[in-house]
Amino acid sequence: MTARHVPGGPGWLRPLPGTGLTVSALALGGSPLGSMPENYGQEVSPERGIDTVRAALHSDIRFLDTSNGYSGGESERRIGAALTAAGGVPDGYVIATKVDPEGSDYSGERVRRSVLESRERLGLDHLPLVHLHDPEFHEFDDLTGPDGAVEALVELRESGAVGAIGLAGGRVQEIARYLALGVFDVLLVHNRWTLVDRSAGAIIAEARAQGMGVLNAAVYGGGILAHQHGGPTSYGYRPAPPQVLAAVEAMRAACADHGTDLGTAALQFSLRDDRFASTIVGMSRPERVTQTLAAAAAPLPDALFDDLETLLPPPGSWLDAPFEG
Repeated sequence: MTARHVPGGPGWLRPLPGTGLTVSALALGGSPLGSMPENYGQEVSPERGIDTVRAALHSDIRFLDTSNGYSGGESERRIGAALTAAGGVPDGYVIATKVDPEGSDYSGERVRRSVLESRERLGLDHLPLVHLHDPEFHEFDDLTGPDGAVEALVELRESGAVGAIGLAGGRVQEIARYLALGVFDVLLVHNRWTLVDRSAGAIIAEARAQGMGVLNAAVYGGGILAHQHGGPTSYGYRPAPPQVLAAVEAMRAACADHGTDLGTAALQFSLRDDRFASTIVGMSRPERVTQTLAAAAAPLPDALFDDLETLLPPPGSWLDAPFEG
């Protein structure tokens, strides 16, 4: 098997279907950059956030993903500061962001304001990829109706104000409704295609059938899969079921048997999957950039992943378990 997940190697840079963009197999996720202690358990200073972005700009990572709503725009501000210090976006580097509501307002007008805010914070005249973010928390009919969020985002693409448009969300049953509209270029899933959760299988298949690019985020499930010892007992920001906790412990033992750790395996589980143009990993320390790239390059035997597959917990324990009724 060609190791397309090795930084700087063949296949590390690859096309993002549906967009005309080229991205790296690993992307810097901007969620923790602006300091979200309620999610990540720690504060991130402006200096540390900016230094993390600067480290990524000088690495084999060529793709950065953020959102208007992360820390009230602070993630975008810190990215913008790092880009300014670097003299602009380096050649071949892709910056993606997401539109977010303002309170309960997810109207078309709010989407247009969100794009303008992101451009200003990032210091970019043009946004090459903009996702509709977490639509599952709002009424489908409102977001897809006249002058709703979806219509506004499509119009922004058609006018050239933004490049490609994506769909970034969680609960797969709701995201499937938006996919069925057939208007998006990219699908971003999070927490739902990992070592212990395969909730997103059907929507990934549908996106690929539509010729869309697919991005995979939160491959550590909020941290539980990042640690060989200890770590949180939650998965996807909610308490992990007993079956998931048991699977994690068994997977840690399997990783140890193969001379590696769970975090490295969790990352490569996604990086080795050719369906994903890029795997998005949140980082908030400069040294994490180096560490994550080293984990991507670590030689792991295929037999490890065969063993881990036998330990997958049952569908009823996944975040979006198949409906039984």
